[in-house]
Amino acid sequence: MPDLDSIAEGVRANFDSITAAREQALGQARTLTRHCANAIRAIHRDDDKLAAAELKKAKALALGLQKDLADFPQLYSAGYTQDALKEYAEANLVLAMVKDRELPTPTDLGLEPATYMKGLAEVVGELRRRCLDILRSGHSDEAERLLGHMDEIYTALVTMDYPDAVTGGLRRLTDISRSLVERTRGDVTLSLRQERLESALRQAEQNFSDAANGE
Repeated sequence: MPDLDSIAEGVRANFDSITAAREQALGQARTLTRHCANAIRAIHRDDDKLAAAELKKAKALALGLQKDLADFPQLYSAGYTQDALKEYAEANLVLAMVKDRELPTPTDLGLEPATYMKGLAEVVGELRRRCLDILRSGHSDEAERLLGHMDEIYTALVTMDYPDAVTGGLRRLTDISRSLVERTRGDVTLSLRQERLESALRQAEQNFSDAANGE
């Protein structure tokens, strides 16, 4: 039978390999998060070339995490890994919705369903940001379209009535999404009313001018 020293040596070797994989995964996760943030920033600036480049780098890192942690499921399931992959889902979904493209599925992105749904929930905040940017220039159909996507996301989230142990804390993100959708609907409605009022005032001014000129 092996003695305690040999058992301990085997355990240390295992811990060494896990630690090395963890350190590498932490670096990959941080870099992946940065590329996703850069991609979303580029999307808001309508810099399609930069957004595509950042998402390409993000994809390589996401695939790298999945491959490198295949033998370390405890590290793949760790919060820092799944949080980075959540950002990857968010960036891809923001791009698809802003550009009105087909949405990638969890399978397309190689993500766990809970991670994908949490990324989807955070898309609501980015769509609100874009709506507000659009509304600064006046009401538009594009803001209405994005609000429609926000509604669709919330409708999907609210059906995920499962324990947090299954969804990874999706309920809290769902509540936040509801608040953001309601606030954005109020902003869009106010913008529409303001546009109609301004249009009516312009028409009244034109009618008064025409009457004054005897037309």
